[in-house]
Amino acid sequence: MPALLPPPRAAAARLLDPEHLTRVEDGERLHALLWRPGPGWRMVSSAVLGGGLAERGWVLNAQVSHGYRRTDPARHLADLARAAGARGPGVGLMTAADVSAFGRARDGGAEAVATAGISVRGWAAVPGEGAAPPSPPGTVNIVAALPVALSDAALVNAVMTATEAKVQALLDAGLDCSGTPTDAVCVAARAPAGGAETHAFAGPRSEWGARLARAVHRAVGAALPAAAHP
Repeated sequence: MPALLPPPRAAAARLLDPEHLTRVEDGERLHALLWRPGPGWRMVSSAVLGGGLAERGWVLNAQVSHGYRRTDPARHLADLARAAGARGPGVGLMTAADVSAFGRARDGGAEAVATAGISVRGWAAVPGEGAAPPSPPGTVNIVAALPVALSDAALVNAVMTATEAKVQALLDAGLDCSGTPTDAVCVAARAPAGGAETHAFAGPRSEWGARLARAVHRAVGAALPAAAHP
């Protein structure tokens, strides 16, 4: 397993202040972003590793080669995370885009980081069932965090809100698509604790959903100019 190397004098990371990692696979220098917020976070994700809804301690967004052919992506991501020192359950996303060229935005405590590979893009609803071979992982990946607790339903609502904001950013950039076939998202919220409020809604007109939408919209928009070679 190739080693993932942090840059010199890497500081301890907090959520959405990622560690920048590099490795060499098959002669190609590849990058990754690793967040290690630690305990006390619940995450909902569509990721191949650690997807679903559960408490998670880290998120890895790893660049892979454009000719990626491995059939065990979850194991690959787990190996990369372990090599970087991540421990316990986490979330792993992958993309062929250069993740070192990410977009980041904050809005009223909501945070979002996006990486954007858009060479293989289109609309979600297309005629016919479609039996095309799997697309390469070009991928728009979104990782977002809210400093409040959300109910299970609100976490699902947050994924919807982040996705709507992504599509809005793509359209605002003049792209004729709703995304790529392999887009992934991860939204983190604080685990309920003590007497803290657990928010029941995260739609785009709710307090935290609106902040999430604006942060994701700006983060995706910031990532898109760097996506000429996803």
